[in-house]
Amino acid sequence: MKKKRNINLTGPVSSVFAIVIGLLFGFVVLLFCNASQAVPGFLTILTGAFTHGLKGVGQVFYYATPIILTGLSVGFAFKTGLFNIGTPGQFIVGAFGAVYVGIVFTSLGSVHWIVAVLVSAVCGAVWGVVPGLLKAFFNVNEVISSIMMNYIGMYAVNWSVKADKVLFNSMRNESKNVAVSAQIPKMGMDKLFPGSSVNGGILIAILVVLIIYLVLNKTAFGFELRAVGFNREASRYAGIDEKKNIVFSMMIAGMISGLAGGLLYLAGTGKHIEIVDVLASEGFTGISVALLGLSHPIGVLFAGIFIAYLTAGGFYLQLYEFSTEIIDIIVAVIIYFSAFALIVKSFMAKTARRRQAKSERKGGKGE
Repeated sequence: MKKKRNINLTGPVSSVFAIVIGLLFGFVVLLFCNASQAVPGFLTILTGAFTHGLKGVGQVFYYATPIILTGLSVGFAFKTGLFNIGTPGQFIVGAFGAVYVGIVFTSLGSVHWIVAVLVSAVCGAVWGVVPGLLKAFFNVNEVISSIMMNYIGMYAVNWSVKADKVLFNSMRNESKNVAVSAQIPKMGMDKLFPGSSVNGGILIAILVVLIIYLVLNKTAFGFELRAVGFNREASRYAGIDEKKNIVFSMMIAGMISGLAGGLLYLAGTGKHIEIVDVLASEGFTGISVALLGLSHPIGVLFAGIFIAYLTAGGFYLQLYEFSTEIIDIIVAVIIYFSAFALIVKSFMAKTARRRQAKSERKGGKGE
């Protein structure tokens, strides 16, 4: 008889538990700030995204598009044993590549937006491959090198935009508008969610999620990447080129983050590269999304939509004189408990393996 396949729900249950704890903590904060408005404020967090019907839902998908991809970038690196904390730098460098093509190469016609999106992915890949090379050939910790690349990317983009009169809007201290031909088409999203900012970018993000899922789980290349992440020494012994896989892993992670920047700044919603000394928040939010989604591509997709849902709902907290930063507190608590749940899950898995090994040894002696 074939053994039934056990479905491990520990991970999803731990994420749900973290979400519940985070929401309850948020409610306590609301009570502390203004007890009389805490209940309607909390209900606004839960339902605020539906305030304007389908338009509100469309806004959730618009907010979710970049953080799904930055979360996927972090999650992909996690799956291969690396911590890609360089998403903010990769994101803004990818955004710059998209904006540059979107402003300068106006003669490309109908393929203008496609070229701009592809360039954003290439720029992100270039920015991601540097920590990969340093890790693979010089064993430089990718966390340190990625953080350095974040600041290099931010200042390099600020300088590049400000130094180019074609790109820079000196009146607003930001980049100029990209050409209309460089804006990502709606792809029917305007019909489904009228009045919202969502466009075909969400469809591209979902497609990338599915591609990464298939690569990781259905290809020999994905198996090698995960094998190196699980045990580098064993992979080397098995004949897998660990250095090549480390470089490719960080390059792909960077490509995904760069693409996130391209999709956001080509959305045609008035988003510009501002000349400020602040790292892109979408990059750091991706770390939260990856943790909540357990680094699984499909989990990251739903985690990104959930955090975008909270963000859209939290915008209406101002109606009850609450600060929208309360949403950041809730997300932070959710992530904290997600990380804690991962520790508990790892401990339980090790304990279960020890018990199984112990019972197998006893069974062997009994025979």
